[in-house]
Amino acid sequence: MADKTVLLAEDDASIRLVVNQTLVSAGYEVRATSSPDALQRWVRNGEGDVVVTDVYLGDTSIFDLLPSMKLARPDLPFIVMSGQNTILTAASAAEHGAFDYLPKPFDIDVLSSLVRRALKAAPAPERAIHPDAQKAVADAGLPLIGRSDAMQEVYRLIAKVMNTDLTVLIEGESGTGKELAARAIHQLGQSKRGQFVALDLAAMPPAEINRELFGTDGNGGAVHMKGGTLYLDEIGDLPAEAQAQLVKLLREPGGARLIASTRRNLGRLVEDGKFREDLYYRLNVMRLSIPPLRQRKEDIPELARAFLIRAQRQGLAARTFDKSALDLMAAYDWPGNVRELENLVLRLAVLSSDSVITVMDVEREMRMGVAEQTGASLGFEAEIEGLLHRYVMGDLVSGGEGEDSNVHESVVNRVERPLIRLALSVTSGNKVRAAQLLGMNRNTLRAKINALGIAED
Repeated sequence: MADKTVLLAEDDASIRLVVNQTLVSAGYEVRATSSPDALQRWVRNGEGDVVVTDVYLGDTSIFDLLPSMKLARPDLPFIVMSGQNTILTAASAAEHGAFDYLPKPFDIDVLSSLVRRALKAAPAPERAIHPDAQKAVADAGLPLIGRSDAMQEVYRLIAKVMNTDLTVLIEGESGTGKELAARAIHQLGQSKRGQFVALDLAAMPPAEINRELFGTDGNGGAVHMKGGTLYLDEIGDLPAEAQAQLVKLLREPGGARLIASTRRNLGRLVEDGKFREDLYYRLNVMRLSIPPLRQRKEDIPELARAFLIRAQRQGLAARTFDKSALDLMAAYDWPGNVRELENLVLRLAVLSSDSVITVMDVEREMRMGVAEQTGASLGFEAEIEGLLHRYVMGDLVSGGEGEDSNVHESVVNRVERPLIRLALSVTSGNKVRAAQLLGMNRNTLRAKINALGIAED
């Protein structure tokens, strides 16, 4: 047991001394503190194999800290001690995911037995593929990854709102993981028994937004869903008519828990008259800001390793990064944020011929990615412009076929149809996977298939 570490948090010096000596005699390494801040720091730094803690550390309740610590280390067992031996204390310990609850005074042998059982129950780490592999394996299963100070603030706010019905507004650049944060709030909180319905408002035409949100007859849409969570991505792109309807429905009690996200400055949109002020204040009850990756570069090695583990779980060969490769990635600013990093790691996992990904591999893929993004973007746009000149110029010059003509909608439909066909072909008709590839909701894809008259094999 000498290789197992117990984190002991107790503000009564005499109890801390007795428990410390007992656990050391049992063969454990013990780190003891009376400080809640020190305990949180150890946990978030990946230290310790089990935590033994009093319910109160000074004026701080461990139940206020457990959600964020469990979010950072979901497999770390917590044994909670308390002199307030009520059913509410025991229930709170169970509700917050503690391994067990130990009322004071207790037999010290019982505590040793609990520690032994907790360590035995903890999941065994997967076969190491890197010195930090155990941490990477644990991270790979988390909805959000990162131990930086910036992400600790995100975890703290998620822990505060996850068991409430409060509306949450998530702000952040594209690719930072706004939907992942929304899913974490849903999965970890009291709404997890219901559905999580995500609508990408930026990718949906107004008629479809109305249909998905409010239903065809004002009933049966997503906002009327009982329980669960409705996630509205890019709420800043919601049309004015739908904004008015949403404000009206938000005044009514019941329905789904609402989480919205935006890459845009909603306050500025309100000032410009492009977003309803009353809707803004109804959405902006709790605000959660997801930092861009360039502001939390210390998380990049963890993220990269975790993405390699995910790739391996998807059937790709096991890979590791050498230190220089991780250093190079940590030096880059990642304008596409976490999504760009994940895409790069996936390409490396597929294309690298060696089990160790080197700095030269990363340099090659980063250069090719930049070149492809620049050249392909220009080439693609030039080809599209040529096709538009050939097939659409006549409509534009003549003003269309009538007063109600909509050249834009016609072009979008003609582009969407082959794109969706292509995605369905790649996924062998699997609509769930096709929707993921296209970055849209499954219901949205189904509606587009019907609206565009796409034949299904």
